[in-house]
Amino acid sequence: MPDQLRIAALLLCSVVVAVGVAVAGKFVGDGFRDGRATDRYVTVKGVAEREVVADLAVWPVRITETGDDLGATQSRLEQDVDALVVFLVGEGVPQESILRGRVEVQDLLAQAYRPEGIEKGRYILAQTVTVRTGNVALVDTASSRIGELVKMGVVFAETGGPSYVFTGLNEIKPDMIAEATRAAREGAQRFAEDSGSTVGVIRQANQGVFTIGPLEGWSDYNADGAIEKRVRVVSTIDFFLRD
Repeated sequence: MPDQLRIAALLLCSVVVAVGVAVAGKFVGDGFRDGRATDRYVTVKGVAEREVVADLAVWPVRITETGDDLGATQSRLEQDVDALVVFLVGEGVPQESILRGRVEVQDLLAQAYRPEGIEKGRYILAQTVTVRTGNVALVDTASSRIGELVKMGVVFAETGGPSYVFTGLNEIKPDMIAEATRAAREGAQRFAEDSGSTVGVIRQANQGVFTIGPLEGWSDYNADGAIEKRVRVVSTIDFFLRD
């Protein structure tokens, strides 16, 4: 009888161990399956674009004069600057939109390395007049006529012309981000259909950088000089995939 009890006990222990192994195996299998599910995702990009018009013009105009007499050179510079202001006002630019910068003086004889033949051009004076206005069309027209002052002997330094700025980016950002997200989800859904899956929630999202360029010919080179612009954002988003 004791032998029979011992055998029964051994059988019971074997059954318990077997059940335990089976249960543990199920938990391990479920965990492995769930772990693989969390790794199943697709990375897609969504693009959103808007056509906008610049609403701010910033136009720096730099005038220079040279001479060997500082006082006389400064007087000519003042006359040139006055002529520029008169021209701008005549073109319709309000006085309050015109800002005169400080006068800059360079004495070539004070340089460590003096160029030769500077007896008649010792001093170089410069002053920048900046127009800042929301009337973009006005500045665009005036800048195309600035050559009239050259005929009067006014000398301009190269400033690159007016810069046209779009200041309403923050107002359109939320809608553009939402549009880029929708575009990304559509791309993820097409991928999911091909793989026999469905798109789940967002795993990770990168908003992307907003860029503003000219409407025609995407290039940073002429972006500031374009009145009509294109705002663009490319968002990168990870979506979970479900069976």
